[in-house]
Amino acid sequence: MNVTLLSYTPDPERTCAAAALTSFWHKGASETHHVLSDEEIDDILTKVMGYGHVSVIEHATFTFSLEGISRACSHQLVRHRVASYTQQSQRYVEIENFSPVLPPSVRANRDAAKVYDDVMGSVKQAYEKLIGLGIDNEDARFVLPNATPTNIVVTMNARELRHFFKMRCCERAQWEIRDVARRMLACVRPVAPRLFRRAGPSCVCEGRCPEGDLSCGRIRGAADEEG
Repeated sequence: MNVTLLSYTPDPERTCAAAALTSFWHKGASETHHVLSDEEIDDILTKVMGYGHVSVIEHATFTFSLEGISRACSHQLVRHRVASYTQQSQRYVEIENFSPVLPPSVRANRDAAKVYDDVMGSVKQAYEKLIGLGIDNEDARFVLPNATPTNIVVTMNARELRHFFKMRCCERAQWEIRDVARRMLACVRPVAPRLFRRAGPSCVCEGRCPEGDLSCGRIRGAADEEG
C-alpha cells in the first residue's frame, strides 16, 4: 500500500482563517488573507473550531493517491460521499501480475494462508483464461475478488477529512481502511497542524467513545490511569 498527498490548498490554514474572519469583520478576505500573522491565524482557528463553526475549514482541500489497496477497502472509502474519487477502471485496465491483498489474520494462520493462496491462484488462472479466450476486461473482471488491488485518487476538504479520521482511525474500523486513514492523517498534519489538531478517533477528538460495549477500552484505560 502507498498513500501519497498529491496536492492541497496553498497555505490552507491562512485561507480558512481569512474565510472565518469574513463572517465577523468589515473587511473582505482579499484584504486580510496576506496580512494575518501566525498568531492571529492560530487564535482565529482555535476559537471558531472550538465553537464548532467548522464549515470554514471546508475551504481547504487535500488530494491523495491511494495505491495498492483492496477493492474491499475502496468500497468502504467511497461511502464517504463528501469527496471526489477517480478509481482505476477494471474495464480498461487489464489486471496483470495479479497480487491480491492478504489480510494479516490470514497471513498469521498457515492453514488459512494455504486456502487463501489456492483460491487466489484459481482466480488468477480463470481471469487470464477468460482474457485469452477473447472475453472483454469488463466481463472477465466478474471473477475478481474483493482482494484485487486498486488505485484511487481522493479529494476531501478538511472538515470531511476530520470526520473520516474520526470514523476510520478508530480501533473498531476494519484494519485496512484504518491503516489508510492513519497514513492520510500523517500526511496532512505537517502541512496543516492547526486544522488537524486532535484529529483522530472519537476518543481523541471528542474525549468519548460511541461504541458502547464494543469499545476497545482505550478511553476507559486512560480514565483509570488518571483516577
